[in-house]
Amino acid sequence: MDYAVHTAADGLRVTLSGRMTLIDHEKFRNVVDAIEKAEGSVCIFDLTRLEFVDSSGLGMFLIARDVALPKKMEIELFGAQDSVKRILQIAKFQTLFRVTP
Repeated sequence: MDYAVHTAADGLRVTLSGRMTLIDHEKFRNVVDAIEKAEGSVCIFDLTRLEFVDSSGLGMFLIARDVALPKKMEIELFGAQDSVKRILQIAKFQTLFRVTP
C-alpha cells in the first residue's frame, strides 16, 4: 500500500493505492498519527486507486474510526472500486462510515 496525507480546510484527505493488507499495519500507523493531530471535522480516504483490501485492512479503517470519533471527526470512504467496493458492502461498512461513490 502506498499513501499520501494532505491537510484540507475541513480536515484530512488520505489517498491510498495498491493493496492494503496486514503488512501495511506499520505504514498505516502514520495515517492514524495524522488523524490524531489533525484539526477539522472530516477525514476522507480516497480509495479510487486501492486495488485490494483484506480483513486486516478493514481493521485499520476501524482503528482510524476509533481515533477520529472522540475528536468528532467523521471518516468518509470515497471512490472504492470493484473488489474493494464489494468487500466494504459485505462488511456493511456503510453502517459505520460515510461511503460515497
